[in-house]
Amino acid sequence: QVQLVESGGGLVQPGGSLSLSCAASGTFFSINDMGWYRQAPGKQRELVASITAGDTTNYADSVKGRFTISRDNVKNTQFLQMNSLKPEDTAVYYCNVRFTGSRLREYDSWGQGTQVTVSS
Repeated sequence: QVQLVESGGGLVQPGGSLSLSCAASGTFFSINDMGWYRQAPGKQRELVASITAGDTTNYADSVKGRFTISRDNVKNTQFLQMNSLKPEDTAVYYCNVRFTGSRLREYDSWGQGTQVTVSS
């Protein structure tokens, strides 16, 4: 089992920056892919950014060049640096971890979600 604790988020003006972090703890063999998703009211949850164990990153087109995902494998923590924020970035942001657990199977774990609001 892996537990995820998110921090960061809040209210920021358009053009501003915010940083999210997500720390994983628990019992696992390895942490593989890590990622951030978001869900705006009335919309489906969508992938924002992901990073593999080998540090290969992937971004939604809407955030390329503005958001940066990174990870600290020693602390089992992932980060999302969000710059040049726009009102359309307003959503609840969820971190996700894919890990290898018991019986060497892969499992997913989700954070509790943190609200990001971009508004003047």
